[in-house]
Amino acid sequence: MLIKKSSTTGAAPQKAGGKLSGILAGATLQTMDRRGFLKASGLAAGGLAAISALTPAMVKQAKAMPSASANLVKKKNICTHCSVGCTVTAEVENGVWVGQEPSWESPINLGTHCAKGASIRELTHGDRRLKYPMKLVDGKWTRISWDTAINEIGDKLIDIRQKSGPESVYWLGSAKFSNEGGYLFRKFAAFWGTNNIDHQARICHSTTVAGVANTWGYGAMTNSYNDIHNSKSMIIMGGNPAEAHPVSLQHVLRGKEQNKAPLIVIDPRFTRTAAHATEYVRIRPGTDIPTIYGLLWHIFENGWEDKEYIRQRVYGMDDIRAEVAKWNPEEVERVTGVPGAQMKRVAETFAKNRPGTLIWCMGVTQHTVGTANVRALSILQLALGNIGIEGGGANIFRGHCNVQGCTDLGLDVTTLPAYYGLVEGAWKHWCRVWDVDYNWMLGRFQDKKMMETKGIPSTRWFDAVLVDKKDLEQQDNVKAMFFWGHGGNTVPRMPEMRTGMEKVELMVVVDPHPTTAAALPDRKNGTYLLPACTQLETRGSRTASNRSLQWGEQIVKPVFESKPDHWILYKLAKKLGFEQEMFKKIKIDEGDEPNVEDITREFNLGTVSIGYSGQSPERLKEHMAHQDDFDVVTLRATKGPLKGEFYGLPWPCWGTPEMKHPGTHVLYNTNLPVKDGGGAFRARFGVERNGVSLLADGSYPKDSEIQDGHPEFTYGLLKKMGWDKELTDTERATIEKIGGNNPDAVGWAIDYSCGIIRVTMAHGVQAMGNAKARANAFGLPDPIPVHREPIYSSRRDLVAKYPAMADRRDYRLPHLGKSIQDKDVSKDFPIILTSGRLVEYEGGGEETRSNKWLAELQQDMFVEINPEDAARLGIKEGQNVWVYGPENNAKAKVKAMVTPRVGKGVAFMPFHFSGFWQGVDQRKNYPPGADPIVLGESVNGVTTYGYDPVTHMHENKATLCRIEAAGPSA
Repeated sequence: MLIKKSSTTGAAPQKAGGKLSGILAGATLQTMDRRGFLKASGLAAGGLAAISALTPAMVKQAKAMPSASANLVKKKNICTHCSVGCTVTAEVENGVWVGQEPSWESPINLGTHCAKGASIRELTHGDRRLKYPMKLVDGKWTRISWDTAINEIGDKLIDIRQKSGPESVYWLGSAKFSNEGGYLFRKFAAFWGTNNIDHQARICHSTTVAGVANTWGYGAMTNSYNDIHNSKSMIIMGGNPAEAHPVSLQHVLRGKEQNKAPLIVIDPRFTRTAAHATEYVRIRPGTDIPTIYGLLWHIFENGWEDKEYIRQRVYGMDDIRAEVAKWNPEEVERVTGVPGAQMKRVAETFAKNRPGTLIWCMGVTQHTVGTANVRALSILQLALGNIGIEGGGANIFRGHCNVQGCTDLGLDVTTLPAYYGLVEGAWKHWCRVWDVDYNWMLGRFQDKKMMETKGIPSTRWFDAVLVDKKDLEQQDNVKAMFFWGHGGNTVPRMPEMRTGMEKVELMVVVDPHPTTAAALPDRKNGTYLLPACTQLETRGSRTASNRSLQWGEQIVKPVFESKPDHWILYKLAKKLGFEQEMFKKIKIDEGDEPNVEDITREFNLGTVSIGYSGQSPERLKEHMAHQDDFDVVTLRATKGPLKGEFYGLPWPCWGTPEMKHPGTHVLYNTNLPVKDGGGAFRARFGVERNGVSLLADGSYPKDSEIQDGHPEFTYGLLKKMGWDKELTDTERATIEKIGGNNPDAVGWAIDYSCGIIRVTMAHGVQAMGNAKARANAFGLPDPIPVHREPIYSSRRDLVAKYPAMADRRDYRLPHLGKSIQDKDVSKDFPIILTSGRLVEYEGGGEETRSNKWLAELQQDMFVEINPEDAARLGIKEGQNVWVYGPENNAKAKVKAMVTPRVGKGVAFMPFHFSGFWQGVDQRKNYPPGADPIVLGESVNGVTTYGYDPVTHMHENKATLCRIEAAGPSA
């Protein structure tokens, strides 16, 4: 729906170029070579007649262009939009970003940008930025100084802490942080004394992390975009990379074309990605598990599974077979809508063209069964032996530019950095890294129980404001809310969230733009806007979706009065009185700015468990300097000083930087030695269950001296193997200091000397053990994934057989399920509503809708309606319509796009819009000059209750709505 509007007013504009524009009018409409251009323009074969038509003023003597300014320098950073990790090469002159190159040497973006990346320079030039700190005074935005802002916010925080405890402040962080900023933010929350800290991963891939980590050990993409070049078949399910991650699509299409690989797209909506497919499969929203089980039914029925792989490397597949047997082709078609013949064809295509990769995004994750969905997809890949091999894998395309890195570094209500959890041992590990006393840290919290209790997820933060205090498992309700790089329009149930925003005593927005959080609620006082700079205006590392870390240079200094995240955190810590402890090992540079490289080295020291330990700032900077030495398929450097290393040292990069581990391109790949990027599934769930071994059977990384499965290594196990003698004196002393009276119990993941890792790696052994992946993930609510109808289902005939989970409690709050599903609203709200991305915008959209180059491309929020539904409802293309949700009198006024992209009974809305609320323009609520160019209703103004039981991911892809005509088109 590209509705372009001219910015010209009044008289018709003069045509630029006179007759020349007419001569060349058709020449720019298609790609052509020089000869084609001359022919189309009428200038071929001498062309004197055509040239004579040009006025003398238009014909000038050719002159050499002046040489580039001696002051022009090139700097590299990473695009701040999606997680593909495209390099941005900026041309800077006298401190001003004047030009941009497409970074041909980057092995990830290969000289390409999408619309967002190509216009990213506007972020540092844009006049829509928040220019200085502001606060709301009696409903008016007032400029204040940084000192005033920090002092007033700090005083209010101290007051709330004294009255209601540290848990009453919610710290909502950002996938826009650098790794350093994200790590420091999680550390800040710990020193404040709360686990109420979260970021965008909760609403995009928290179910992915839970699902894959509970299957094979780590919660991340197993392969890479580049490795898709090796795929012989591809399934994209619930993802639209053509719009959400456009540069990734070049890698998908190369695999398709070079290998003649079938590309199968499974989605309720015919997307721009589906247009590239060799097979498109339309499913009913919310039926991912039946679809996967439909494929597995044919795979098991025909013996297409990899039986030896399953025997050696998978636990519990027989339990899956029993569940899959229930999903015969007739039941699959009844539930999903996919014809049996097509399901069999897709299963056979994917099974017989291996290695095959499986790609998914938020269409899979944003459901009440999101974790189970992810588990089902992972099990499909295990059944076919597609994990741990080149060209296979679970290629999980993540959303924001550093959502992977910030998840890894602990911006999560359930864990400290590097997924150590919240148990006492995890806290003691990080206290050792931070060089603070554990008992001092304990004193920062309400009590030990709260120190080890997971926080409230970002999808439910406003419930912690509004719920009766007796139903909340903490001292008091949330009284203060920080939106740090996070839009307010990105979670469902916005009418209730708006009420929560209005009720908190303090709301602080830290962002380059004022965001929805500043404009949506009706507040008069107690709101502060703090201008953070973008990652283009500072330096540090970020982690792309493929686990590669990349270092960004500072392109220009922070514009206006904006400041880096780490500077703001230091100032707040100083005001709150714990900067000495928090920054004990981090140098404070001139201007009170914490040294970024010191922050990197600190998390290197502590993040042993996932191998963020080997990528020093120096190594990462060297990778950026030698990008053109890396092969674009294998991601290995084939020449130069980094020969043999994988680009960006993708984690796990084992040991210390001095050990020079090359990084891990493909997780769980037994075809390589551990020291060369190989590995096996992690042994994190024990060694045996009910008498059945959980360890690998005769499968091991190349050159391993233990040619079978084995548990995780401790110092005691190292002794039993006789390998402890290979530790250095320093390594042994560190282990013994950590272990105290019981050094034998010290495991590899808390040995920050990395001695255990170094020694085991020398023997070809993986310190984290060698286990089977779990098809049966005992410990999860549904150990075997089962289909459950969406909370708001239009298929009432299926609800009894496939019900939602019963009501329960979790994450400090009541968690409803079946009690909501039992209320049938489908007659009043008959259309399934799903949502997704547009190529022009990203995330909550405040940043991209403030970019004039992108705002021109998409100026209206809309809803896609199937032509049959539109005809029945009397709705025409471009007409204004009301979309009503079944909760809280929710409604949104948008334009109708009538299209067969969505099936009958299904509607689609993009989620990048805000600035209108239930038909009313909210532009007046933004600070003058900082309002986005394009405003629109938010889809989350009508989305509903419904949460995954493991992560509280919201169900944003399958709710119900009603659509009615609202009036004539605009």
